[in-house]
Amino acid sequence: MKKVAVILAGCGVYDGAEINEAVLTLLHIAKAGARYQCFAPDIEQLHTINHLTGEEMTPNRNVLVEAARIARGEIKAITELNVNEFDALIIPGGFGAAKNLSDFALKGADAQVQDD
Repeated sequence: MKKVAVILAGCGVYDGAEINEAVLTLLHIAKAGARYQCFAPDIEQLHTINHLTGEEMTPNRNVLVEAARIARGEIKAITELNVNEFDALIIPGGFGAAKNLSDFALKGADAQVQDD
């Protein structure tokens, strides 16, 4: 059975993983007969967005804790990811990839991927 690592960047299109993309990805992995394991960085988000108003809000949130909402608690810190145990990697969309998995949102072409 194929195994897929899914890296989530939080929870929410403006500051994390886009929920529909993440959930449908997990559904289709399972429908294809594969297994998945979700991972996320155990770090503070760049910032937290109120998805109703689009405004930045406090307090800030943890990426792993927020991503656990999508994974229903079945998630591990990205530092636990052993790439040799997986056949594929999927990173669902959402602006969290540019904010929490890298600093692309701040640095554009000069961006660095988060060390984990």
